[in-house]
Amino acid sequence: MDRRQQKTRTAIFSAFTALLAEKSYHKITVQEIIDAANVGRTTFYAHFAAKDDLLQALCQELFGHIVGSALDRTHTHGLYSDGSAPESVFCHLLQHLRENDNNILGLLACQSSEIFLRYFKNSLNELVRTQLVERRGAAQLPLPQDFLINHISGSFVEMVLWWIKGRMKQTPEELDGYFRAVIEPVL
Repeated sequence: MDRRQQKTRTAIFSAFTALLAEKSYHKITVQEIIDAANVGRTTFYAHFAAKDDLLQALCQELFGHIVGSALDRTHTHGLYSDGSAPESVFCHLLQHLRENDNNILGLLACQSSEIFLRYFKNSLNELVRTQLVERRGAAQLPLPQDFLINHISGSFVEMVLWWIKGRMKQTPEELDGYFRAVIEPVL
């Protein structure tokens, strides 16, 4: 994608995110998005087939970046330099959430939060599978692996939502401790 296309895509994402802060996803029209992004209808449809495709692309970019960054041990915020604890990837993820890149916390708490929470949970499934379930040998448990992954991802998302609603009083390290205290007995 060239710079001009990237700039247009960023403008559309920014306009869409701003509109989501004001009203429900279902009440936002493509016309409102293109007006706020200052792009033409043809330009919008050159990037996205529909508003739902825009939503999916935004979620993939946001959550893919956050989860990918959590797995990237070179971007550690000064944490766990020894790289030992597999749980630390979740603390790292919480650090990225606290940084609130692209207003991700606003999206997780907006009127349409259920949509973003579902995408966030689905984005976490691979992280949970590789960082917890497989590393801990949880596949040996008498539970279906997909059930366990869904349960752990859901628990993490609910914890993040609780954290946001509580105005993020706890540090990522404290939340990581809470999460491990709840999850480790299961594993």
